Amino acid sequence: MNLIIDIGNTATKLAIYDGNEKKALIRADKLSQEELEKKLSAYKIENAIISSVKTTADELIDSLTARIPYVHYLSFRSRLPFAIEYDTPETLGPDRIAAVGGAYLYFPGAEILVIDAGTAITYDYLIGKTYKGGNISPGLGIRFKALNKFTGRLPLVTHSDIFTFPGRNTIDAIVAGVLSGVIYEINEYIRTFEKKYTQVKVVLTGGDGEYLKGKINHQVNYIPDLVIDGLNYILECNAK
Repeated sequence: MNLIIDIGNTATKLAIYDGNEKKALIRADKLSQEELEKKLSAYKIENAIISSVKTTADELIDSLTARIPYVHYLSFRSRLPFAIEYDTPETLGPDRIAAVGGAYLYFPGAEILVIDAGTAITYDYLIGKTYKGGNISPGLGIRFKALNKFTGRLPLVTHSDIFTFPGRNTIDAIVAGVLSGVIYEINEYIRTFEKKYTQVKVVLTGGDGEYLKGKINHQVNYIPDLVIDGLNYILECNAK
């Protein structure tokens, strides 16, 4: 079985796969070494992959290596099913690599715009078997927090489906401004992508993906576990 560890900006995800079949998915804000051992005790893990947008503790890697025959730490040097055209591949986040890997798994050879709406919103372009690069934008949460932190009087609010447009009070003005701005941004990325390519697939994932999917004015493929699926796929490529 395969162990997937995805350490993100706000949470850690663990997944167990038997081949391509997902057996378990665990999400935690924090995960201690003791908790990790307890959760893995029921499974016979043969391969593992770690993706982290943070600095990964050496003790975690050492612990996994001690009990799992093959442990892979995802980076741009990993064996991937696509080539990377990026001027600074060493700075390319493993979460973005994994998301593109998941998109390739679902739509091999297609022209794909991958939108990961998490702490940041990333837009990544996979054309056939070549990763062309992408853009990074603040996510919903960051935008709300920035308005609160860098102004004197604006309150901290969060997204909601109930607001006036245009805003008739300050809270509605913030919600409408942030949410509309993100939706306009996503729609324009998709529209621009569709003008350039003909066989377009738009893949949406990330913590805010479910909230945003019904608000986008284009057909999107919402795949909530895209990064996890991509990590398992890349692990299979490297463990052979």
